[in-house]
Amino acid sequence: MSRRGWWLFAAMGVIWGIPYLLIKVAVGGVSPPVLVLARVAVGAALLLPVALRRREIRPLLPHWRWLMLFALIEIVTPWLLLSEAETKLSSSLSGLLIASVPIIAAVLIRLTGSKERLSAVRWAGLLVGLAGVGLLVGGSAISGDTTSVIEVLGVAICYAIGPIIVSRKLAGLPALGVNAVSLSFAAIVYAPLAALTWPSAVPAAKVLAALAGLAVVCTAVAFIAFFALIAEVGPARATVITYVNPAVAVVLGVLVLSEQFTPVMGGAFVLILGGSLLATRAGRPAESDIQLPAAPQQQATGDYQSARPGAPG
Repeated sequence: MSRRGWWLFAAMGVIWGIPYLLIKVAVGGVSPPVLVLARVAVGAALLLPVALRRREIRPLLPHWRWLMLFALIEIVTPWLLLSEAETKLSSSLSGLLIASVPIIAAVLIRLTGSKERLSAVRWAGLLVGLAGVGLLVGGSAISGDTTSVIEVLGVAICYAIGPIIVSRKLAGLPALGVNAVSLSFAAIVYAPLAALTWPSAVPAAKVLAALAGLAVVCTAVAFIAFFALIAEVGPARATVITYVNPAVAVVLGVLVLSEQFTPVMGGAFVLILGGSLLATRAGRPAESDIQLPAAPQQQATGDYQSARPGAPG
């Protein structure tokens, strides 16, 4: 990769690894609905004008039903679940559980009509990754965080379903437009919910800073930077950040919030990461019904993997 590509890759690895930390800080001062509204409203306000200027909204109109479903599954539901879970769960553990997305996605794609055959290696990867998830869930059950863990696993399932919807129903649509409209729809949904739980006093400065970071850096800036990364290095290399983000989340949780990192979490992370790498190994192109476009330019303007808003959490 070029030097610019490496800088963009490093930036995205960090940017989409810090939402778990910021969410943990923010839920200490505002309710989850207020947190999500702040994130999606500011993100929409920054991205929607750009999408309108690029004329990326009109092509979405014939697909509005699938677009709304995508927004519900990729933003509206998981961002609330994750915020709720982090009122009790550590940010590092949340990041590790989200690392199971590639494994869940591989299972769902297989169960929903994919013609791609899973090799023995990929089956082994699925089993190893699921064992890592089971290790985390078992350890959390002992400490009484079972409900929160289930919420985060629900987030992971949503993040795994999102790309299937876009790959099969929204493929080829402008990525920036898809994200801008999705964030705008989420803001409309959360406005009344946030109004019911609006804080009676101005939150602490660190909470406001966390909300600003989530909205501006982890949402709006992240999308723009990821588009640039896709154009610079191509889709295959760009998606490798999926394996970097959980590690960043763990490191930040331990260093900034003094969260405990146990041997069980370390072992589970190795199993989940290794299982994901094996389970998502590409099959022969002719066998797969969900593929990345060949040209980076196509990826930057239309494919879901170039702009998935749920990736960071």
